[in-house]
Amino acid sequence: MPKKKSVNLFEDSLAELEQLVAQLEQGDITLEESLKAFERGVALTRTCQQALQQADQKVQILLEKNGTQTLESFTDE
Repeated sequence: MPKKKSVNLFEDSLAELEQLVAQLEQGDITLEESLKAFERGVALTRTCQQALQQADQKVQILLEKNGTQTLESFTDE
């Protein structure tokens, strides 16, 4: 996945998650809608966590290679 799409996916997922939280906090939706929103929120949270893990791995690659700090190019493939 190209870096630009990965960033957009994270930001879009986080924005949608924030909207869901606000909607749930208002309490204006039915129990069934709340459960669907919660389920969607869990999926969005997992997407965000995966994106953060990938970013962390890339940072680690950039900072260390065989115990020495180096910069290394990487691909998303």
